Amino acid sequence: MKRIIVLAIAVCSVCCNSYAQQQLSWAAKTGARKFPGGKKVFSVNDYGAKGDGESLNTKAIQAAIDACAAKGGGIVTLAPGSYVTGAVFLKSNVQLRIEKGVTLLGSQRFEDYPEIATRIAGIETTWPAALLNVIGQKNAAITGEGTINARGKFCWDMYWAMRKEYEKKGLRWAVDYDAKRVRTLLVQESSDVTLKGLTIKNAGFWTVQLLYSDHVTADGLVIRNNEDGHGPSTDGIDIDSSTWVLIEHCDIDCNDDDFCLKAGRDWDGLRVNRPTEYVVIRNCLARKGAGLVTLGSETSGGIRHVLATDMVAKGTKNGFLIKSALTRGGTISDIYIQNIVMDSVTNAFNFVTNWNPAYSYSTLPEGYHYDSIPAVWKTLLQKVEPERGMPHFQNVYVKNVVATNVKQVMLAAGLKEAPLKNFQFEKVHIEAEAAGSIKLTQGWQVKDFSVKTKDGTAVNIPWE
Repeated sequence: MKRIIVLAIAVCSVCCNSYAQQQLSWAAKTGARKFPGGKKVFSVNDYGAKGDGESLNTKAIQAAIDACAAKGGGIVTLAPGSYVTGAVFLKSNVQLRIEKGVTLLGSQRFEDYPEIATRIAGIETTWPAALLNVIGQKNAAITGEGTINARGKFCWDMYWAMRKEYEKKGLRWAVDYDAKRVRTLLVQESSDVTLKGLTIKNAGFWTVQLLYSDHVTADGLVIRNNEDGHGPSTDGIDIDSSTWVLIEHCDIDCNDDDFCLKAGRDWDGLRVNRPTEYVVIRNCLARKGAGLVTLGSETSGGIRHVLATDMVAKGTKNGFLIKSALTRGGTISDIYIQNIVMDSVTNAFNFVTNWNPAYSYSTLPEGYHYDSIPAVWKTLLQKVEPERGMPHFQNVYVKNVVATNVKQVMLAAGLKEAPLKNFQFEKVHIEAEAAGSIKLTQGWQVKDFSVKTKDGTAVNIPWE
């Protein structure tokens, strides 16, 4: 069984003080509470599946899953081989076991992924189903030491072609919603789901999305999204308006946020108003990607009660990233980041309240008529009152961090109306090229915080 063990952590794990322990008493309750117990085996090969790397096996794999569910649950297996498939849907009490020697190959035809009601990048809309889907189910699992290769380059190519044209028209904010790229694994409106041991490659879009779900465990996932090129928006694991989630022993190499928490975007996210909360991420490694731990940019429903501990960033753009925008709203609060090693990251800490304006803010260019534009554009164009749109970052606790070969220690920019409030740093030691910049904070505290910069600049935080 592949289990990623974080080695050579140069940070001693110091027990939290009694106050922090009390605040984190919920952490032991995260993750799936049960696992499918059925032992009857249903082989997809008995339903006509062929592991020849060419035949389309969607119907055969789905038939095996449906038969297993109809008999009260059990285990769905595949004989060694490579199986091309479109979207399949797991059912309650079913374990889909993808063993070593088995590879699922994502179909490269969009028509093999039927559109479903879901949420993408914080907006509820219709979108192609993922390659593997757990939607509206209870007590399900996808396990094994096999490989899921989404072969997502067909999505990347479509996106880059569309983006080139959209940017010419002033529609940078719309292209991510019109380019309907395929996710690899979606857990939506489900409970007690376990994802374990899999290697997942070359996502067309987000790799694993946990949406509107509770009590989910992702254990020992290896994600590799840069093998076939530089895939855009290939997030590793996105925890999206979900609760009681445990992520552990995962190793991610992607082209966007590695471990990311989200909670809805702008008017639509404020309407839904579902938080992400009670999340533990531990003993994990991020290689390439935008952030070891990222909160946002979709923050509208709020993100709170998060523990990220015993993690390594190696070559990741940001170590700890919080991002939002002036139309998002929502509050980030009660976040614990501890026992972290960073090597060769761009920014150790990056906290930005006005992130990526070209993408974050929607304005309809001249020549377009509101009545004839796509429904998702209308959603994005819904105005948010300034007070509701103001994001708030507060009560963030960072402890036991060692970072080397860093370009900048910290980029932090709050708002006059919503300063970055009550951030506490303890036992943080960083070697960097430059200090970075910090502004609009309130109530920050530091204890045993040391920085060495090559250019001699200092981290000028208004400690209180």
